Amino acid sequence: MKAELVEQAAKIIPEPQMLINVVSRRVAQLNNGRAPLVPTTPHMGNANIALTEIVEGKLVYHAESDSLQEDSQ
Repeated sequence: MKAELVEQAAKIIPEPQMLINVVSRRVAQLNNGRAPLVPTTPHMGNANIALTEIVEGKLVYHAESDSLQEDSQ
C-alpha cells in the first residue's frame, strides 16, 4: 500500500477505523470480481486501487447506511 495514497484518502475519510473498513470492503469486492473504477497498472494491488478510488471520488461511503456505493458520475 502506498503511504501517499493513504495520506490522501485520510483527508477524505479522516477517521482511521472507517477508512480501514471502507478499503477492506472494497478490496473484498475487487477480490470477488468487481471491476475497478479507476485505470490500473499490472502491479497495482487491490488496496491501492481502493485508495485511488476514494481519492478520485469514485467510491463514496455512507456511514448512516454502512454501505459502499460507486459514484455514478
